[in-house]
Amino acid sequence: MSIRRLSPNQPASFAFTPATLAAAKAWMASFPAGRQQSAMVPILWLVQKQEGWVCEPAIRAVAELLGTPVIRVLEVVTFYTMFMLEPVGTHALVQVCGTTPCQTRGSEALLAVCKRRFGPANHRTADGKFYWQEVECMGACANAPMAAINDRYYEDLTPEGFEALLDAFAAGETPAPGSAIGRQGSAPAGGATTLTDAKLYDGSLGRKMKIPNLPPKASTKVDSTSNLNSSEPVIDQTAKPFNPNDTSTFVRARILCRSSRLSSLQIAPSNRQRSTFSGYSLQSMIGL
Repeated sequence: MSIRRLSPNQPASFAFTPATLAAAKAWMASFPAGRQQSAMVPILWLVQKQEGWVCEPAIRAVAELLGTPVIRVLEVVTFYTMFMLEPVGTHALVQVCGTTPCQTRGSEALLAVCKRRFGPANHRTADGKFYWQEVECMGACANAPMAAINDRYYEDLTPEGFEALLDAFAAGETPAPGSAIGRQGSAPAGGATTLTDAKLYDGSLGRKMKIPNLPPKASTKVDSTSNLNSSEPVIDQTAKPFNPNDTSTFVRARILCRSSRLSSLQIAPSNRQRSTFSGYSLQSMIGL
């Protein structure tokens, strides 16, 4: 990684806006007491969103807010390339991906556009509107070539389309991000190539079917001779006797519980097959 240094041109001071300070304190509250330094990266990002870059007075302010040495904040801000260490363009920060997938798809032509329009990389233009740089992979390889402009991804770019984008930003506009050819996400160029027939997934080809060997529904009846105050469940399996050798079917038992609460009920026709029901309402569990 190249050495990253602070800009020699620094403002005299820095102050958090009320919104930025409130967001920073919210991040700090997300971590246990004594671990507020863990919020350093998101707070630095908030500073960059406020100012456009991270200046030296801001580094000191973040260190004071977190109660940490200034060198700790300086180490972080100079390590991560997401943090800009000098003023950027007022209209656009243009970051063109130059990694292999984008390069094979034409990113060098996009870099040539930037060099012609803005001059050398990593510098703000003379009018102060633009700042551009070549960056490493930003994770949009399927839609190469691409560029990030003010944190928004513009993909499937051509030199002509890229020129039009820059013209729009120069005019103070904010073009809609995304694919220049209109594809959704990383869908294939030209449209979907699989599942093109809606009948394959809309359910229209579905048909009712009868599952073989299902036992008939068990009848529900209450033994009138039983004690109505008893909390013991009544299990009716008369619809179909249980056959321990028949593993193709399951016993369906209707359970009537005269107690509103039952901690545990076991139906154990044999040692080979056991079902355990637990809960406050068996009726809601078994569909009574």
